[in-house]
Amino acid sequence: MPRPISAVIHLKNFTHNLSVVRKHIGLAKIWSVMKADAYGHSIEQVWKALSATDGFAILDLNEAILLRDKGWKGPILLLEGFFQSEDLEIIHQYQLTTAVHSNWQLDAIDKMRTNSSISVYVKLNSGMNRLGFNSCEYAQVIKRLISMPNVDAVTLMTHFANSDVATGTDAPHQTLKPFIDGSLPICAANSGAILWHPDTHYDWVRSGIILYGASPSGKWQDIADKNLKATMTLQSKIIAIHGINSNESIGYGSKFTAKKTLRIATVACGYADGYPRHAPTGTPVWLKGTRCSLLGAVSMDMLTIDVSEVPTAEIDDTVELWGQNLPVDDIAEAAGTIGYELMCALAKRVPVIYEK
Repeated sequence: MPRPISAVIHLKNFTHNLSVVRKHIGLAKIWSVMKADAYGHSIEQVWKALSATDGFAILDLNEAILLRDKGWKGPILLLEGFFQSEDLEIIHQYQLTTAVHSNWQLDAIDKMRTNSSISVYVKLNSGMNRLGFNSCEYAQVIKRLISMPNVDAVTLMTHFANSDVATGTDAPHQTLKPFIDGSLPICAANSGAILWHPDTHYDWVRSGIILYGASPSGKWQDIADKNLKATMTLQSKIIAIHGINSNESIGYGSKFTAKKTLRIATVACGYADGYPRHAPTGTPVWLKGTRCSLLGAVSMDMLTIDVSEVPTAEIDDTVELWGQNLPVDDIAEAAGTIGYELMCALAKRVPVIYEK
């Protein structure tokens, strides 16, 4: 028999979360962000659950080609643009929209020779300082793109570094506003801005982490009133139960020492499955309607939890590591990371069940 661990992907929750986004954005259109293989959920498996979206935003050409091969005929946006000039042939062939953030990309598009043109999202660096043209050159870049016969549509684009903060979009939004004159569409809002900054919605929004039922801020409490639902549940089972006495320790490095008699359970899940190795004692685990605590170090294949408050716990009971009862943000926060990372880090050895 295989190990009892599995990840359940709740496909109907994608459709639900997309509807929640719709309620927030008025007349704007939605890019559903599917990079990192749909945040570890599998683009191939989940895209149909999001087929009511207006477009898919992805990272590389292989993801775009996969969507086309599976039958998606709507818009596809390459969020980081193309990585070499030769990619423009594929962009043209598969009718993709590409971000443009560097002068070499402008030159490549200008030199492109095709019978038709492409659509571009021209990126403004409004404070993230990763990709994009600075505000001093942005107007000239826009003008150049509009004049290119190879370009048939230009959209203004920027990204917010702090959209989970009340005033986090103020400064970058002010950087963008001088270029807004009503002649070109705008795409600025990411997940945090969708939820908390309606003045940034404009023509298109980019919905990422909220489609997966997690919080842009990394804190579940911040989205508790938004009716978003988890799309991934990581679960396993108890494979051993025993008691330990006061002053006995658990796991590698004896990182936890009991101060009283405890009833503990070993669960078939470890860091080789994608659970964070650095999750500390006290990280929550869900068992029979009760939040139990992780105890000691996470091993490669196992972890230990305190089941003293669950007297009915027994071998083969299902344990939720994160999911519909236990927000992934809570585990991530305890481990000093974010829910994005945990979902993306799901190991290949974990069987995945797609629940319709």
